Amino acid sequence: MNQNILFSDLQSWDNAKQAVNFPAQQGGALITCWVSLKWLQQHTSQPLVTEDDILAAFSANRFDLEELAEEQIEDEDFDNEGCIFIG
Repeated sequence: MNQNILFSDLQSWDNAKQAVNFPAQQGGALITCWVSLKWLQQHTSQPLVTEDDILAAFSANRFDLEELAEEQIEDEDFDNEGCIFIG
C-alpha cells in the first residue's frame, strides 16, 4: 500500500449519482472517490435497497475499494471532474 495516499473513514451515499463517495488524500490534495451501487451489488451478490445496506456493503468491501482507488490515483485515471470512479 502506498503510504502517500491516505483514506479517511468517511463515506456517504449520493442518491443522485447512485454511488458512495469516499475521500482520499495525496500530497495534501483531496481526491473524491466514488463507487457505484452497481459495483457494490455485483460484489455482494445481493440487492442493496436502503442507505444502511449500501453503506454496510461499502464497509465490507472498503479494503478492496481503497486498493482499486489507489491504483487509479497512481495511474492518474481521473474522470472529467478530477474524481476517481469505480464502476
